[in-house]
Amino acid sequence: MKKINMLVLTGLMLLTHSLFAQNAEMADTMRSEGKIYVVIAITLVIFFGLIGFLVYTDRKVAAMEKRINELK
Repeated sequence: MKKINMLVLTGLMLLTHSLFAQNAEMADTMRSEGKIYVVIAITLVIFFGLIGFLVYTDRKVAAMEKRINELK
Protein backbone atom coordinates (compact mmCIF):
# COMPACT_ATOMS: atom_id res chain seq x y z
CA MET A 1 0.00 0.00 0.00
CA LYS A 2 2.83 2.36 0.86
CA LYS A 3 4.50 1.71 -2.50
CA ILE A 4 1.29 2.55 -4.35
CA ASN A 5 0.92 5.80 -2.42
CA MET A 6 4.51 6.78 -3.18
CA LEU A 7 4.06 5.89 -6.85
CA VAL A 8 0.91 8.02 -7.12
CA LEU A 9 2.58 10.91 -5.27
CA THR A 10 5.64 10.73 -7.52
CA GLY A 11 3.45 10.67 -10.63
CA LEU A 12 1.51 13.72 -9.47
CA MET A 13 4.72 15.59 -8.68
CA LEU A 14 6.12 14.83 -12.14
CA LEU A 15 2.86 15.92 -13.76
CA THR A 16 2.82 19.27 -11.96
CA HIS A 17 6.51 19.81 -12.68
CA SER A 18 5.91 19.58 -16.42
CA LEU A 19 2.94 21.95 -16.16
CA PHE A 20 4.96 24.64 -14.38
CA ALA A 21 7.82 24.35 -16.85
CA GLN A 22 5.77 25.73 -19.75
CA ASN A 23 6.22 29.30 -20.96
CA ALA A 24 3.38 31.80 -20.75
CA GLU A 25 3.95 33.54 -24.07
CA MET A 26 0.28 34.34 -24.58
CA ALA A 27 0.08 36.10 -21.20
CA ASP A 28 3.18 38.15 -22.01
CA THR A 29 1.72 39.20 -25.36
CA MET A 30 -1.63 40.16 -23.83
CA ARG A 31 0.09 42.04 -21.02
CA SER A 32 2.24 44.00 -23.46
CA GLU A 33 -0.81 44.95 -25.53
CA GLY A 34 -2.90 45.86 -22.47
CA LYS A 35 -5.48 43.16 -23.18
CA ILE A 36 -4.75 41.29 -19.96
CA TYR A 37 -6.93 43.81 -18.12
CA VAL A 38 -9.87 42.90 -20.35
CA VAL A 39 -9.34 39.22 -19.56
CA ILE A 40 -9.14 39.97 -15.83
CA ALA A 41 -12.26 42.16 -15.98
CA ILE A 42 -14.29 39.51 -17.79
CA THR A 43 -13.08 36.83 -15.37
CA LEU A 44 -14.08 38.97 -12.40
CA VAL A 45 -17.51 39.71 -13.88
CA ILE A 46 -18.14 36.00 -14.40
CA PHE A 47 -16.84 35.16 -10.91
CA PHE A 48 -18.98 37.76 -9.16
CA GLY A 49 -21.96 36.79 -11.31
CA LEU A 50 -21.62 33.20 -10.15
CA ILE A 51 -21.27 34.31 -6.53
CA GLY A 52 -24.39 36.47 -6.86
CA PHE A 53 -26.31 33.60 -8.45
CA LEU A 54 -25.28 31.25 -5.63
CA VAL A 55 -26.36 33.74 -2.96
CA TYR A 56 -29.69 34.32 -4.73
CA THR A 57 -30.29 30.58 -5.08
CA ASP A 58 -29.35 29.97 -1.44
CA ARG A 59 -31.86 32.57 -0.28
CA LYS A 60 -34.61 31.06 -2.44
CA VAL A 61 -33.88 27.57 -1.12
CA ALA A 62 -33.84 28.84 2.47
CA ALA A 63 -37.23 30.49 1.92
CA MET A 64 -38.64 27.27 0.47
CA GLU A 65 -37.28 25.25 3.39
CA LYS A 66 -38.85 27.72 5.81
CA ARG A 67 -42.24 27.37 4.08
CA ILE A 68 -42.00 23.58 4.13
CA ASN A 69 -41.16 23.59 7.85
CA GLU A 70 -44.11 25.89 8.57
CA LEU A 71 -46.52 23.51 6.82
CA LYS A 72 -45.44 20.55 8.96
